[in-house]
Amino acid sequence: MLIEMPGAKPPEEEPLPTDPGNWPSAITDSIRIQLVSKGPRKVAPDFVFPRNEGDGRSCHHQYFKKTLVSGEKMPRSWLVYSEKNNSLFCFCCKLFSKRNMKLTSSGLTDWKHASSYLTSHDNSPEHHNSMKAWKELVVRIKKGETIDKQEMALQQAEKIRWRAVLARLIAIIQSLAIRNLALRGHTETLFSPSNGNFLKEVELMARFDPIMQEHINRVQKGTYSHTSYLGHHVQNELINLLSSKITSTIVDDIKLAKFFSIILDCTPDISHTEQLSVVIRIVSLQEKPHIEEYFMGFLETDESTGKHLTSMILNRLEELKIPFEDCRGQSYDNGANMRGKNKGIQARLLELNPRALFVPCGAHTLNLVVADAAKGSIHATSYFGILQKLYNLFSASTQRWAILKKHANITLKMWSETRWESKINSVEPLRYQASAVREALIEVRDHTKDSVIKIEAQSLSEEVGSYRFSICTVVWYDILNQIHQVSKLMQSPNMHVDVAVNLLKNTERVLHNYRATGFSAAQMSAKDMCEDMNIEAVLQQKRLRSTKRHFSYESFDEPLSDALKKLEVTFFNVVVDAAVSSIQERFITLENVGEKFGVLTHFPNLSNDELTEQCKALSTTLLFQDQADMNARELAQEIKNLPDLPSKSMTSFELLNFVHDNDLSEIYPNLWTALRIAVTLPVTVASAERSFSKLKLIKTYLRSTMAQERLTGLAIISINHAIADQISYDDIIEDFASRKSRKSQI
Repeated sequence: MLIEMPGAKPPEEEPLPTDPGNWPSAITDSIRIQLVSKGPRKVAPDFVFPRNEGDGRSCHHQYFKKTLVSGEKMPRSWLVYSEKNNSLFCFCCKLFSKRNMKLTSSGLTDWKHASSYLTSHDNSPEHHNSMKAWKELVVRIKKGETIDKQEMALQQAEKIRWRAVLARLIAIIQSLAIRNLALRGHTETLFSPSNGNFLKEVELMARFDPIMQEHINRVQKGTYSHTSYLGHHVQNELINLLSSKITSTIVDDIKLAKFFSIILDCTPDISHTEQLSVVIRIVSLQEKPHIEEYFMGFLETDESTGKHLTSMILNRLEELKIPFEDCRGQSYDNGANMRGKNKGIQARLLELNPRALFVPCGAHTLNLVVADAAKGSIHATSYFGILQKLYNLFSASTQRWAILKKHANITLKMWSETRWESKINSVEPLRYQASAVREALIEVRDHTKDSVIKIEAQSLSEEVGSYRFSICTVVWYDILNQIHQVSKLMQSPNMHVDVAVNLLKNTERVLHNYRATGFSAAQMSAKDMCEDMNIEAVLQQKRLRSTKRHFSYESFDEPLSDALKKLEVTFFNVVVDAAVSSIQERFITLENVGEKFGVLTHFPNLSNDELTEQCKALSTTLLFQDQADMNARELAQEIKNLPDLPSKSMTSFELLNFVHDNDLSEIYPNLWTALRIAVTLPVTVASAERSFSKLKLIKTYLRSTMAQERLTGLAIISINHAIADQISYDDIIEDFASRKSRKSQI
């Protein structure tokens, strides 16, 4: 590769071309050494030579080998083809011979007599002398014994120094990108207080590293006339090269796995630009099968329609040269533009590839289950309003917050409709430290001089100290805690469909059981909370306002006279029933997908006929345009012939590893394929949402004008940092040099 070396005297000629038709007519010693160092240009085995318009003849690959008497073929390393002239040249004679011949001047184009002419030239004394001179110069260059030995040694030392400098600059950029730190400052001047993290890291390294210290000294002395590689343009180039190398490594892994799923999610950034996060999920086959969810970058979206987003993701896959026909799954959040059945992304992608099965995001669905349950009861609305008032009261003043911390070990959290963690965190302090929160409210009431705060603290202390509020706290904590545990498990990248379906069924079963016994247990826990607060555990019946009744053919429900019974009917039963109903309604799609692959885990309990039918159903699901992923009959036979398994209740991922560990993939190829596809299907978009956290750290208020290419490059380096650590800096330096078309080798 070639790279310009600032400070070194540039050669008179431009980088020498490899095509002999473009070589200069006057071959100097320096040019001869450069060409010999590179060696003759070779023709690719699959290259198609152009034909002459007159006789239709052309050059042939057989000319590049000489057939010996014994029948062996000896390569003619000296023979070089010129694409510019469509002719053949003798590499050594053109460099060392002073005779004027076809193979040194215009090139050999007489394809009819080319074979005999090459044989004659091969045996000529002039060619033998040129070959000797060529080989001798090659040996002298390797040993460093050329006439310009000293100049070449200086160039080699300069090349090594520049490679070392670039390696350090790449390492600094990678380190800052992984930690999501800004590279640039207000200026690009060394030893300036506001020159940014990149130059500060360069300055720090120069204090201890002699190579970087020498580089900085040359920059300060003005030795470099063109560039010092410390500007933001070179930063962008190196960021792009590093992220491209990471992306290339990921794409190679995706192509090796073959089957993949896509995970998409959108969010606005600090500059109010909609960013589409693209994540690809595969079963990586490197070493041992394991699940990988690779972040492939952010896409800036002008429109949020399903049609536009679909075209963007298809274009991105085409840029990465990942065939969409190998997609077997897709997962999004609950936005209509993504999961819509008619015009959403999932519907449009299913039209192009019906095997790209849609799986709804399990974590988002659980979040909606909580939302549905909260909307089901008027008690729930007022309860969450009290939680928010408590947080607002204490967080609005540092003095009041200090009082809260003095009494409670767990601080209050704000209730949020979008963040999963906030729901359980907002209820937990009231569940286990209600007495401490109440004492903090009383202290605030007694010490504040603001009458509004005094009244607010008194009202909230009465609410927190009520038996009704304690029961609501226990019920909500029990429900949220159960759903929170399942939600955390489903956010794991290692989660797959069959395990997710079992988790949701268990959650539904737990909620059913909780409806039967949960209210009585909540009463006992609420009484303990009231005892800690030294208040009476009595539920007061609220007076109902009388309203005028109009005539109706149906009788009105009799009002409940028992306050506990009314709370159970109007709050507890409504909330639990809403949660159960929401789970049953929202997980139908996930259960349907799980049933299609159910044969891979339920086969020990199936009869032969049921096994055959389910294998046919799975094969039909993965069939499109006469292209099938597996053979149903062979799959059923492979399952019947499986050896004894460690357990009859193995998950699809455990069975996949069993097949791999025992080297059975060749014996059971259809089962091997089916298991990989089943595990590839995503059940959550948590990985895409995690990338939004990086987006907020990278594109901040002070970096809001960052270009999209730089943003995506930094995000890829940061999120895929494990792959970035494995990238060779030498490869990046070679790519950097080839892009810049430098003048001296590096």
